[in-house]
Amino acid sequence: MKLFYTPDISSDIYTLNEKESKHCTKVLRLKTNDIIYLTDGKGNLFKTKIIDDNNKKCSVKIIETQKNYNKQNYYLHIAIAPTKNIERFEWFLEKATEIGINEITPLLTDNSERKIIKPERLEKKITSAIKQSLKAYCPKLNKLTKFNDFITNHNNTNKFIAHCYSEKLTHLKNINKNLKNVTILIGPEGDFSLNEIKLAKTNNYTEITLGKSRLRTETAGIVACNLINFLNL
Repeated sequence: MKLFYTPDISSDIYTLNEKESKHCTKVLRLKTNDIIYLTDGKGNLFKTKIIDDNNKKCSVKIIETQKNYNKQNYYLHIAIAPTKNIERFEWFLEKATEIGINEITPLLTDNSERKIIKPERLEKKITSAIKQSLKAYCPKLNKLTKFNDFITNHNNTNKFIAHCYSEKLTHLKNINKNLKNVTILIGPEGDFSLNEIKLAKTNNYTEITLGKSRLRTETAGIVACNLINFLNL
């Protein structure tokens, strides 16, 4: 399946932008009457036929539409502090998208080493992962948000904060709850501060562990993402 991300699709005839047209006709060497798939990132998968293989304005016609294509049976929101090395954070975005995630909020915490991000670059990583993993849903990437603002304004029945301060915390996989609608907080390299953990608990976040090893931020995010996916199979 050759998948293209086209969030602006609105009619049965669609023209790929110049970059995607070149990729379709020059790199993939597709021609008129060949089949490609488009997604709007909202769950719709469009089977289309190329009607004009112009390498700058390749046009296609929708011949079949699948709604809610491979929709997850859960909603996962991970709020995570971006890493000092932005490539590690981009790796998290890529892999989390491949596994299955619905929403991501970059967090600005007491111990954050990175306080600026470039959303456009991060969105490109997510888009690339959607196409590679054949997803029809595009995860929502929120703006960089202060920890206190996120905690006090985010309402969800299943809220967790992962940290390394105690060895007696319940592992996420052993949480005896319906994990269909979940928010998980992942801290920076220096972990959350004790004040942040206290504030999270005050706002009904449950403390959890992701294992005995001390994980890097991006690894912890992937472990949490994969566990929620596995627990909802």
